[in-house]
Amino acid sequence: MPSQAQLLAALQDAWRREITSAQTYRALAGRDPKRKSILLRLAEIEEEHAARWAVRLQELGGTVPDAASIKPGLSWKFRYARPEVVYRKLEREEDDHATAYADIAAALGDRVTQELAQSIIDDEKEHAHTLRLMGGTPKVPSPLDLLFRREKWHVRGGSWIGDSIYGVNDGLGAVFGIVSGMAGYTGGSEVVLIAGLAGMMASALSMGSGAYLAAKSQREVYEAEIARERRELEEKPEEEREELELFYQLKGFSPEEAKLFVERLQGQPEQMLKALTHEELGLSETTFPNPLVSALSATLSTAFGAFIPLIPFFFTVGLPAVIASAVISILAHFGVGAAKSLVTARSWWASGTEMTVVGIIEAVLTYGLGLLLAPAG
Repeated sequence: MPSQAQLLAALQDAWRREITSAQTYRALAGRDPKRKSILLRLAEIEEEHAARWAVRLQELGGTVPDAASIKPGLSWKFRYARPEVVYRKLEREEDDHATAYADIAAALGDRVTQELAQSIIDDEKEHAHTLRLMGGTPKVPSPLDLLFRREKWHVRGGSWIGDSIYGVNDGLGAVFGIVSGMAGYTGGSEVVLIAGLAGMMASALSMGSGAYLAAKSQREVYEAEIARERRELEEKPEEEREELELFYQLKGFSPEEAKLFVERLQGQPEQMLKALTHEELGLSETTFPNPLVSALSATLSTAFGAFIPLIPFFFTVGLPAVIASAVISILAHFGVGAAKSLVTARSWWASGTEMTVVGIIEAVLTYGLGLLLAPAG
């Protein structure tokens, strides 16, 4: 059982935690204008927590530490770090605070301290949740990133045109490599055509099945997330409401505007559910392609791209076929690269040139490998 002095020291530590967190949030508010109102609100709540711990500390005969002893702002390690990095650290600290306060309540054992600690723990958990929304994780972008950069997520998943362009690209690259390697190995015999056709079929079927499974998985993820959000909305309506308000504030709405907007949504549960899923996860039913359409477009476009390097071998063999195949394949690489600018927003010239260079390097390496492995004589 901890001594009275140890318990008072734990309460003083709780007070310091809250003061330090409040100062950190205020310092971050000056660095992050988009989240300033949210961070200032967190700081105010932390200051309120500190005041409540101070009252309890004095009631138990302890003294409140001097506020001047608390170093203001961020530690040097995080002063120049990106805000998202700091948010992830603060999220862990908020979780640590909740654990420490639970220990204090268990050690003291009185009803007043337990109720105080539980109230503050609930706020700390909510703060951790807010920070998680703002900071994301090393492998998962923050919801704010999803809000402002969601168009990147749409590039591949939402358009059969994008699937077709990438299919042509994959088919052309794969079979051009096969043709170049076999041309180096055989000198351009009819074997090149057989190997190329086999590669074309394998690539087309692989891309088609992959596109089908990817589109199907995206829809299954969407349905699972909708079900999870529906449960959370039923079990924790206030928390979900505050979460949605936070997202709209991150988009630039004032707290009052966000609150009014969400209050109107609450009268339409299904719209509220869709808004939560859309804002929190960047998921919307309209962004998901039809699995069969994706499979068909990927299969046919891959086969089309793969067929291009084979065309000369239907009419001739040997060095003339190899040269003709290289010329039309390199031109096709430029065309596919330029077409990619439709879905990437890059310069068509830069994208086409990049693809052309990649195609030339691929041809040289695979042709060289074929020559290296070719039988002597």
